[in-house]
Amino acid sequence: MKRFVLAAAAAMTLGMPAFAGPQYVDGTGYAVSGYDVVAYRSLEQAPVGYEQPAGIPGRADITTEYNGSTFAFASEENLAKFLENPEYYAPQYDGHCAYGVSRGGKVPGNPNLWRIVDDKLYLNITKNVVGFWEEDIPGNINTANGNWPGIEPKDASKNVIPNFTSSAPEQG
Repeated sequence: MKRFVLAAAAAMTLGMPAFAGPQYVDGTGYAVSGYDVVAYRSLEQAPVGYEQPAGIPGRADITTEYNGSTFAFASEENLAKFLENPEYYAPQYDGHCAYGVSRGGKVPGNPNLWRIVDDKLYLNITKNVVGFWEEDIPGNINTANGNWPGIEPKDASKNVIPNFTSSAPEQG
C-alpha cells in the first residue's frame, strides 16, 4: 500500500510545475529581461546548431505578475494569451539556464538563447552553453527535470548574464 501511495504521489507531481524559488529577474526588474515570452511562439525556430532569432522586447505598460515577478509583453494580445495559460508560455526552470539546471545549478537564462522543445520554452546562458545543450537536448531536459526540484530555492538575480546587455522594456 505504501508503494502505491508513493507511486501515485510521484505521478501527480509530474504534471505539476516545479518551482525551485523565485523567477530569474535581472537588473531590468522584469522576468526574462523584459522579453515577451509569448512572442517566442511566433518566431521561426532555427535548426539545432544554428543561432535563434533574437527575442522580442516587451513594453513597460503591458505587464502582469506571475510567479512573483513582472512579465512584459509586446502587445495586449500577447498579454491576453499569457493570462489564459501562463504555465504554457513561461520559461522552464523559472527562466534559469536549462543546461545549468541539468548540471545541478541555477544561473541566469539569456532571452536571446532560447529553444522551444515539446511546446516548452528553454533558455540558456551563453552561446558555448547552447552547444553543450544541443548535443543531447532530450537527455539534458530529462536530467534537468530530475535536478530541478532538489535545487535550493535561492535568488539567482545577483548573477549577470554574460555577453548580454539588457534594457528595461520600452514605454508604449
